Amino acid sequence: MQSDEVLATLKEHVVIPVIAIESADDALPLADALIEGGLPVAEITFRTAAAAAVISRIAKERPQLALGAGTILTKDNLAAAIDAGARFGVAPGLNPDILAEAVRRGLPFVPGVVTPSEVEQALARGATLLKFFPAEASGGIAMIKALAGPYGHTGVKFVPTGGVTTANLAEYLAVPAVACVGGTWIASKEAIAGKKWSAIVENCRAAVKIVAAARPA
Repeated sequence: MQSDEVLATLKEHVVIPVIAIESADDALPLADALIEGGLPVAEITFRTAAAAAVISRIAKERPQLALGAGTILTKDNLAAAIDAGARFGVAPGLNPDILAEAVRRGLPFVPGVVTPSEVEQALARGATLLKFFPAEASGGIAMIKALAGPYGHTGVKFVPTGGVTTANLAEYLAVPAVACVGGTWIASKEAIAGKKWSAIVENCRAAVKIVAAARPA
């Protein structure tokens, strides 16, 4: 299940900050930095023990931020994300059981793919917005264009993540099959730990500027 409203939100913001955060105490300053920087959207990954608490705090206190959960590898992760208030889920790979459970629970879900077979498995289950991960290590733009050849007519779109930076962002956005990108550089674990909120604001603004130039309204 991929809610049109949530997918429209992701495509609107184009750059989705992918965030690993160690402490729930940093949740609101982080959310405020993203909002101030013009990217009121986040994928909080289940790579840390604080993920569910962070999602819960942001969902309650900053509802204007489009909040998702990433690195959903298990049904427990999925349940925790839903209970915490995540509005969408993302996984690095395609686990049919997790995707089916997300559909059953009504959580818009973006599974990860790299190969044609994975694309077909996702399409067979109704998922047309797919994370392409790890993007640069898996062929980057050339691979996305290759996949778009036989599958573009299905409406499939990709969210390349992993190795996308300000240096190559515009190149990725020039590819019609790319709906949006995931960016770990926007709010790195180190920047959050160092409480470098102003730097995160500037990273957001820089990304928004690149998006505006690459995809003018």
